[in-house]
Amino acid sequence: MGECYQPLTDSQWQVIAPLLPLQRKRRLCLRQVVDALRYVCRTGCQWRSLPACFPPWSAVYYYFARWQATGTLQRLNEAGNRADRLASQRLPTPSLALVDAQSVKLAPRLNQQRGLDAHKRVNGRKRQVLCDTGGRIWQVVVHAASGHDSRAAHPLLPRREQLRPAWASRLRTVLTDRAYHGRFAQQVRALGWQHQVASRPPSADRGFVPVAQRWVVERTFAWLNCFRRIVVDYERTPASHAAWILLANLTMTLRRATTE
Repeated sequence: MGECYQPLTDSQWQVIAPLLPLQRKRRLCLRQVVDALRYVCRTGCQWRSLPACFPPWSAVYYYFARWQATGTLQRLNEAGNRADRLASQRLPTPSLALVDAQSVKLAPRLNQQRGLDAHKRVNGRKRQVLCDTGGRIWQVVVHAASGHDSRAAHPLLPRREQLRPAWASRLRTVLTDRAYHGRFAQQVRALGWQHQVASRPPSADRGFVPVAQRWVVERTFAWLNCFRRIVVDYERTPASHAAWILLANLTMTLRRATTE
């Protein structure tokens, strides 16, 4: 997962092209826009430092903001996840989900949703992800690092059973650690799902100990470190940081799902 930026291949583009507005002619090539976003995500460059081989940075930022607001990035991410699962000979949507959180530093002079995670000693924000057993990110929420995992994770789940999205159609079990007791566990049970807790054994030695299936989420967090834009949170808003996480996950799933 640590390779350098590579432009979209034809097979990768075919996975996401049906979800983009390609019906009318436009001055910019949307494939180049997607490549530019993936370049920024992978390399961490500033908007104004975008190389000249891509469309103007202001146009790329326009599409980033628009696709973030309209849910297009979420739909592209889900398409990549489904393609990756099918390539792994699995059903398109998961039946078991894993939820965990990671605190990251927030860049200086950014104050929106800033907090201190006293346990991890991180002054910044916390990102919570909902993954399947392959480590693919289906949902993400970003908030102040001081926020409690259980109380702040509720946007990861549908609000009501009647509004269950397509990605959650087969979901039956949500696996977390003990921090997600309380409100989050109640929300899971209200949706008719089972909430299971997998925590570190009390007799385990100090240091990292793989916990059944939950180690997959930790591996996903390690994969995200290969994308310099999200190693540190440089975004003014938590929603923008969440959008970059979806783009990083899309990059990984498209790479695994397609071959040239």
